[in-house]
Amino acid sequence: MSSLASGLHRLRRSPWEVVLSALVSCGLVLFSQLAVATVPRFFPSLSLLAMLPVAGLVFLAAIVVGRFWRRFIGVAASAPLFVLFNVLFMWGVYIFVIRGASNTERCTNPAGLCVTSGSSPDTSSLLDMLINAECALLLWGLYRILSGDPGIVAYESSFLEEAGCNDFVDAICSSEKHPSLSRVRHCNSCKANVRGYDHHCPAFGNCIGQKNHRLFIALLTGFVVAESTYTMCSTKYITRCINSGTIRTENPLSLNMVIGTMLFSVLQVLWQVVFLIWHVYGICFNIKTDEWINWKKYPEFQMKEEPQSDSEIKFVNPYDKGMLCNIREFLKPK
Repeated sequence: MSSLASGLHRLRRSPWEVVLSALVSCGLVLFSQLAVATVPRFFPSLSLLAMLPVAGLVFLAAIVVGRFWRRFIGVAASAPLFVLFNVLFMWGVYIFVIRGASNTERCTNPAGLCVTSGSSPDTSSLLDMLINAECALLLWGLYRILSGDPGIVAYESSFLEEAGCNDFVDAICSSEKHPSLSRVRHCNSCKANVRGYDHHCPAFGNCIGQKNHRLFIALLTGFVVAESTYTMCSTKYITRCINSGTIRTENPLSLNMVIGTMLFSVLQVLWQVVFLIWHVYGICFNIKTDEWINWKKYPEFQMKEEPQSDSEIKFVNPYDKGMLCNIREFLKPK
């Protein structure tokens, strides 16, 4: 309980700071999303694939402008709230624009059915239930990983002195005599010692450690699936507008918003898939992101071909027990 309390304590902020941060984060989301939505307006002749790099540059420019604006007003935004409001924005565009257009078409159709090109009503209902469930689960997962304990451990100073180390910032304690110190790393962002520390995730506002690593993988996979599902729904909406000839009569703001959020979702999926592949690799070979980057700082990952010579230090992973055992250990850690 003490480790959980210390983990939650670093997340506490005054109500006024939380409100200001939420307003700034919400404004940044609206500004960046509206900026991306201008891409199809000013470049209507480009294909959706050609719009993708343009949308990426526009989004980066919006983030840079938003950062300067935050510094000017002296209020810091919150990365977790930025992620939260982006999920709510995408969900809102789906409900009020994409699904709203489908409901309008059902009402005006004499048969009472909305049949889009190459799809059936059952498929549309399935996608509708899927994307709503995914967005709801993402919000629940964000709350769980933000407020949960990543595996924070606290050691008394007497125990550290007995182990032969001063602290976890400048020295890495040996785990041979003290197994309880195994793979306990220090997070400079949280100023905490975390067992199974992988990295500090600003987007989720917490460290990723032994207790929430599985939730992190599930949440990252959920983002990829939800954004891919939204891309499918928005593509069907755009295709329906083109095939039915209503693209000229469609509300330009609504259509551009759908295209903009679709481009944003594709950009997110591109880097999230790469990130997810890396973490799957790390799970299969039982290596953490922090250990891979800073392996020269941890003695257990260093090996010399000739112990008494000054030969080059090579990397060795003492925690790799084979792919199946590594996956089993990740799913059910000791």
